[in-house]
Amino acid sequence: MRLVLIRHAHSQSNASGVLSGRLPNIHLSEKGIKQSQQLSERLGNFAVAQLRVSPMERCFETISPWLNDVVLKNSPHFEPIIDPSLNEVDYGHWSGKKLISLARKKEWRTVQESPSRMYFPGGEGIAQMQSRAMSVVHELATLPDSKTAVIVSHGDVIKSIVASALGTHLDEFQRIIIDPASVSVLDYSGIKPRVLLLNDTRAVVTDLLQAPKRSRNLLGGGAGK
Repeated sequence: MRLVLIRHAHSQSNASGVLSGRLPNIHLSEKGIKQSQQLSERLGNFAVAQLRVSPMERCFETISPWLNDVVLKNSPHFEPIIDPSLNEVDYGHWSGKKLISLARKKEWRTVQESPSRMYFPGGEGIAQMQSRAMSVVHELATLPDSKTAVIVSHGDVIKSIVASALGTHLDEFQRIIIDPASVSVLDYSGIKPRVLLLNDTRAVVTDLLQAPKRSRNLLGGGAGK
């Protein structure tokens, strides 16, 4: 199974420097709307076995152009799944605050250096977020090797999934960058997950997904596509 991970496009809170978390009515910015349209073109036309989307409005708005213009035209009865396990981190009392002010808190260092130990006041822990996100991945990983699933979620959620695929401890997940409207692709068809694409904002994803399968027995780096 190949898993396409998409972070929502640029949002109103991204534009204002606010940690929106799970606050309602946070929509895409004008920049994000353009990114969502470009994303539809970048994704292209491929068969999707499942589409799982965070409940936040900005995530569904991000994938809607592709869903309407490509997926539903091919499969009119296809239904995306709104999955609470892919929701943004519950930042609790930090939600709605300016990032510049949050960076002054003593807990900020924990978020950056030891995120597995961070529990947001009135919210959840980053480790809890990774656990619920990986429960979705483990479920999707049972799909046949030939299938492709798509997740639309948030930066920290996707970073935690990528960290797991790389065998990286959660405390190192801040080393991973996931930009708005970026696409990452993981391959779960082998013994261990592989990262085929990371934080990409330019590639035509269909070309990657339709390329011949890479050998599962790599030594010396493999021969490429």
